[in-house]
Amino acid sequence: MKRHHMFRLLALTLVFTMVLGLVSCGNQPQQQSQTDTGTETSGQAEGVNLNYGISNSWDSLMPYYSVSGSNYSRIIYDKLYDRLAYIQPDGTCSPRAATSWESADGGYAILFHLDEGAAFHDGTPVTAQHWVDTIALVTNPACNVLGRDTFAGLTGTDEIGAAIEGENLGAEAVDEYTLKLTFDNPVVPEEFLVEYNRDIYVLPTHLLTDIAPEDLVTSDFWQNPVGSGPCQFVSEVSGSTLVLSANKDYQLGAPGFDTLTITVMDKANLLTALIAGDLDYYTFGGSISEENRPVAEQAGFTVEEGTVPSTFYELMINNETVDSADLRHAIEKALDKELLCQQNTGSLGTVTNTSILPGTEYSRPAGESTYDPEGAKELLAQAGYDGETFTLACTSQRASLAALIQQNLADVGIQVEIETVDSATMFAGMSDGTYDLAVASHTPTSLPLWFTGSRFTVDNNLFRVPDLSQYTTLLTALEEETNKTARIDLVDEWEALLNQEMPFIPLWFSYALHVQSKTVTGIDYAAAACCNENVWQWEMTQA
Repeated sequence: MKRHHMFRLLALTLVFTMVLGLVSCGNQPQQQSQTDTGTETSGQAEGVNLNYGISNSWDSLMPYYSVSGSNYSRIIYDKLYDRLAYIQPDGTCSPRAATSWESADGGYAILFHLDEGAAFHDGTPVTAQHWVDTIALVTNPACNVLGRDTFAGLTGTDEIGAAIEGENLGAEAVDEYTLKLTFDNPVVPEEFLVEYNRDIYVLPTHLLTDIAPEDLVTSDFWQNPVGSGPCQFVSEVSGSTLVLSANKDYQLGAPGFDTLTITVMDKANLLTALIAGDLDYYTFGGSISEENRPVAEQAGFTVEEGTVPSTFYELMINNETVDSADLRHAIEKALDKELLCQQNTGSLGTVTNTSILPGTEYSRPAGESTYDPEGAKELLAQAGYDGETFTLACTSQRASLAALIQQNLADVGIQVEIETVDSATMFAGMSDGTYDLAVASHTPTSLPLWFTGSRFTVDNNLFRVPDLSQYTTLLTALEEETNKTARIDLVDEWEALLNQEMPFIPLWFSYALHVQSKTVTGIDYAAAACCNENVWQWEMTQA
């Protein structure tokens, strides 16, 4: 392992010369690069520069036009544009553009009290009307934005978030600094923020009035955008480098650097670049595999384990072909989750019998181990299993995990064939019934229905449950309930239904490892999982 990384370090010297040639190392003055149009940007960005690595490029600087809808774009928008709140992985919501919020109209509306110190990068104060105009623009059917469904729950919008002609849009400026959002169904403010905050940004609508809605996303404005976030646009080499400057007037505080140079590089090279001193930090949260932990520590870096799970693993089940609860329970009892978890995540995993994030008000104490091979055999006989061979889909990265699952199932007499496919094919194959089982992982949130709420609907019956009525009835009740105690009781009832029917098998949660930067202090490493970073609290220091 040491020798492997030393060779990579030497080999990358030339790579960094070319890829990072636009970036001055350490804290030297930063020469501005070209914009994506190929024209020079005048002037220089001088002072303290923070070199930041990212393994995938953003696909647009227009925050409502991310073709991929990826977290790599969101983490960029987070710096240029302001959001209502700052979200932690455990569901904690802190003020950002809004200083506070509260439920209104019997739970059908949320009032956001905006920070009166917020301003766009051109100095214009951010008001509630800017937020209202932003939402009106994004929901305008003539505006070719993506991700409009973020606003689909607002009154006056259809199922895809487009404004309905003749109806009042559920976005109102109560006064200069109070924004009111009104919904078709009751909402819990914090749960709304946890689910949608990462996709809601305020735009400088006072600068967009001369742009027709149908021309908005293709406008030259986004080649030199103006936001109200903690960083301002300086220059861009599309798909390669983005240079931002610190917004010294940001309402939560000025970042402790002058420029932030974001460079795209292969994920495998991020740690090597950090060790070499070519990067000060990399997203998301400086994450690192357990395998590479000794490499970072031997280079003098501190590595800390996240306190909130960053990944949830499940075994998806096709409920039409694996057609009895007894058979699905038999599969769960056949799985040695502890062994599978240890083989996959080492010491960084916790076996689970639920998709609800541990440590939230909706979670319950961890259940006992379900591993019971003899019990699995009894259930197989009870289910009338006749030796049918099931297909188990997985991505190439999960091939070894799938092989262990195959062996666990074979031990109790269940025959499985593994098919290795890409992620998109795997999910499509589960949706259309091509596969019987599949191994998948997801980024969890603190919402009780973050995983299950969208998987038991007519439009997205991912587990191909023949009769959804039990699920939809409970889901509707949960969506309409805002009383916390009653909501917790309904979540318990929901979990009991899932445990009874076993439409999918929860496997484990895993935790991330974060390499601590030697040159930047104040980083909130875990929050990067929610696509927000507290750059206004970052300070550059000497290594």
